Amino acid sequence: MPDTVLVTGGTGYVAGWCIVSLLERGYDVRTTVRNLDRSAGVRAAIEHETSVGNSLSFVTADLGSDDGWDDAAAGCAYVLHVASPMSSSRDEQSVVGPAVEGVERVLRAARDAGARRVVYTSTCGAIYYGHPERAEPFDERDWTNVDAGGMSTYVKSKALAERAAWDFVERDGGSLEFTTVNPTGIFGPALSLESASSLRLIDRLLSGKPPICPDLWFSVVDVRDVADLHLRAMTDSAAAGERFIANSGPPISMLDIARTLRDELGDQASKVPTRKAPDWLVRFAGRFNNELGSLVPLLGHRRNASAAKAQRVLGWVSRPWQATVLDSARSLAALHRADGGSA
Repeated sequence: MPDTVLVTGGTGYVAGWCIVSLLERGYDVRTTVRNLDRSAGVRAAIEHETSVGNSLSFVTADLGSDDGWDDAAAGCAYVLHVASPMSSSRDEQSVVGPAVEGVERVLRAARDAGARRVVYTSTCGAIYYGHPERAEPFDERDWTNVDAGGMSTYVKSKALAERAAWDFVERDGGSLEFTTVNPTGIFGPALSLESASSLRLIDRLLSGKPPICPDLWFSVVDVRDVADLHLRAMTDSAAAGERFIANSGPPISMLDIARTLRDELGDQASKVPTRKAPDWLVRFAGRFNNELGSLVPLLGHRRNASAAKAQRVLGWVSRPWQATVLDSARSLAALHRADGGSA
């Protein structure tokens, strides 16, 4: 019988590609949704990429409640904990608490179910914030200084949640193995319009909104490569107790992304802006818009992180960022056409 893997947050962007990768490799997959009404949409999106059959099942569980997690983890050999509470709120208590409590719920259920290993989807936001900029890339030995400021409440919540996860495993994990994957900015094709919300930067650039580009810099990694790293971290004995950065290379600017879209996609990218927005304008608009406000601390900053460890230890390889960005745009166009909207 194939091993069963629990993937949390089945409606999510990264979780969907993890499910695809697991099914393609012959695993049985169980995934959590907050409402079983969402399961048909998830199954349909996965079936566009790979055969599902009876190998995918759904359970109801929410990171904000204890209910459902024991049933979700029962009989699972591995857990990919991908789900995370998303919020643009600036209220730390409402964001940090659910993130920390949620990861502890999943770890407790995995331990009690006798799972071999949990792979947790953290972020490079838990690695390279709260430090002076430096020439050498950050790596897995680095930790975000959550007391230094200059980060959104979401980034702070992810950093604190990963710390809490490592503390839980050390204190109460028993024989449970634990590994984290720390991606940079995740792009690439979406499986559905719902998960395409993760690509709103690309979608907005294609629609010409905003008409100018803030001075933002991103390190980029493809969602398919992130899923591949999760599976490598799940089964390789060398991955136990380790963190792995997922990144395709040095940071690129929002303007670089915009120009690549314009250069390669022709009429489809005719509305993409090619001028940079002054920082003062973004700061002013951020006073009235939480999402823009969360970007203000990032203006002009270039944070680089090395994926050398994942490459060396697990043999992981990433796509070039240009291919990822273009695949993101083409995916969005196809999804909008299928939905009856404009490409």
